Amino acid sequence: MKDANVAAKSVVTSVSRERNAPRPGDAIVDIPFKLIAALLTRLGLFGRDIDYHLIRASMVLIYLMFGYQKWFEYEAQALIPFISNGPLIFWLYPVFGIRGASTFLGASEWLIGALLFIGFWNKRIGILGAIGSCATFVSTVTIIPFMPDGWAPSAGGFPAMVGNVPFLMKDVVLLAVSFYLLKQDLERVLTPRQSPAT
Repeated sequence: MKDANVAAKSVVTSVSRERNAPRPGDAIVDIPFKLIAALLTRLGLFGRDIDYHLIRASMVLIYLMFGYQKWFEYEAQALIPFISNGPLIFWLYPVFGIRGASTFLGASEWLIGALLFIGFWNKRIGILGAIGSCATFVSTVTIIPFMPDGWAPSAGGFPAMVGNVPFLMKDVVLLAVSFYLLKQDLERVLTPRQSPAT
C-alpha cells in the first residue's frame, strides 16, 4: 500500500513538472506578460476587491439606464410581450395597467440601483439591493420558457434562440452577478474584515 502511495505521488509530481516546465516560446510571451502585470499592479488594478467594486458599479449603471427608459411610452409598449408572459410579473398589468407597470418597474429598478450604490459604504443596505436584484432577474429569467416563438423552428427549435429570448438570456448572467453581490455583502456583514495592524 505504501509503495502504491509513493508511486501515485511520483506520477502527480511528474505531471505537475511537465505542466510547469518551460516550453518553446514561453520566454517571448513571458516578457510582455510580466510588463503588463507590473503596469496593472502599479495602477492599482489588482487592488483589494477591485472585481467586487467593478461588478457593483456595473450593476448600478445597468439599473440606472434600464430604469430610466421605463418612464417612457416606447418602453412601456416594448415590455408587453415580456410582462404578459412572465409567470411572476403578469399581475402588473391588471394592477397598474400598461404604462403604470412600466413606471412601477422603472421606480423599482432605480430603488434597487440606489440600494446597490449605497452598498459601497453600507453592506447591510447593499444586501437589500442584492436581494432585490436577485428577485428582479429571477422574474425575468422565468419568462424564457413561456415566451412564445422563442425558439427557431427552422433550426430545430431549442436551443436556437429567436425573437425576445436572446435579450432575456443576458439576465441569466445578471442573476449570477446579483447572487455574487449578495454573497459578498453577507460575508462582509457576518465576518467583518480585520484592519491590518499598524
